[in-house]
Amino acid sequence: MFKQPSMRRICVAVLGLLGVCLPLAGCSKTEAPEPEPVIPVQVAEAEISAIERTVVADGILFPSNQSAVMPKISAPVREFLVNRGDHVRKGQLLAVLENKDLAAARMENQGLVKQAEAAYRTTTAASLPEEIEKAKLDLQSANQSLEAAQKLYEGRKELLREGAIARRLVDEANVAFVQSKAQQEIAARHLEALQKVAQQAQVSSVEGQLEAAKGRYQGAEAQLEYSEIRSPIDGVVADRPAYAGETATPGTPLMTIMDVSRLIARANVPTGQLRYVKAGNSATVSAADGTTAKGKVTVVSPAVDPNSTTAEVWVLVENPGGHLRPGETVRASIHAETIPDAIVIPASALVPSKDGSDSVMIADSSSIAHARKITVGIRGRDKSQILEGVKAGERVIIVGALGLQDNAKVLIQAANKHE
Repeated sequence: MFKQPSMRRICVAVLGLLGVCLPLAGCSKTEAPEPEPVIPVQVAEAEISAIERTVVADGILFPSNQSAVMPKISAPVREFLVNRGDHVRKGQLLAVLENKDLAAARMENQGLVKQAEAAYRTTTAASLPEEIEKAKLDLQSANQSLEAAQKLYEGRKELLREGAIARRLVDEANVAFVQSKAQQEIAARHLEALQKVAQQAQVSSVEGQLEAAKGRYQGAEAQLEYSEIRSPIDGVVADRPAYAGETATPGTPLMTIMDVSRLIARANVPTGQLRYVKAGNSATVSAADGTTAKGKVTVVSPAVDPNSTTAEVWVLVENPGGHLRPGETVRASIHAETIPDAIVIPASALVPSKDGSDSVMIADSSSIAHARKITVGIRGRDKSQILEGVKAGERVIIVGALGLQDNAKVLIQAANKHE
């Protein structure tokens, strides 16, 4: 049989176990601390490079030239020669109105012009020259009569002094001389009147009749031309609300022609960016389907809309293929200026703050991250200009900066520029 262990032995055994456990407990308290976590990041160097300021604004496309074709006379539409969507040229015949009465009026007035021309030729080449010639002959006859009467009077006065004839015959010769002189003066004044006053008045009269006839003819011809509706510009028929047989009315558009070879994007630019935009700036217009077109700024509105605090800017773009359409919403990217020697960093390095300011995380030579407040100049799609806070050559964290603590240890995986 086994003997019961004594109390002393039990105590010795317990003390031995405690002696073994105490050193083990001391070892567990002196274990090495866990290593500090290292966060992997990607960096890029800030560099001196050119950066372009681009002002981006949404706008709507309008045709560069548009014409609402309105008839000048009221008449039924006899025929339309174009439909919606047809391309037309300036001066092309678009529609014809009923014009038989106008054609008859033109023909009548054309005949009146011919009559007035004939009367003018007759007056200037026949009637008036004949009257002037007759007046010349009358004056010549009066001159001869005056000369004969003067000789007779002078001869009888000589005979009276010699006592050869009676006083009565001298007096009769004097009366005949005075009468001949009066007739000569009348004939001379008549010829002068025909040559100056009568000729001018008669010619002016027939000239006035001719001009009046031509004016009536031109009016009738214009009325007939108004019945032919022609395109005032090159373009596309955008609208044609009327149909053949309906009455065209002055002041009501018969159709609308748009020149879509060039379009104008009317964009609303915020006032904060308006100072960078001026006429002549190049621009790019982009549609929702990816279509782009080059253009330039032609108009910068001097007035600001108080409701939207924006000003309207017109960008003229070429549209030879007709891919862009009037009324379409587009985005205009206006190339305002280029700074050749700016400090630039990738746009992905910017870390926004709750207060609206910007900052970046800088990785130093010991791979420690430091938060840095910065002042941003031009904000581009891929890179941004830094005015204050970062020097050229410093490494900014472009991947992994969000949520990174200041003075955190980082593991730089790549140092690619412009990443």
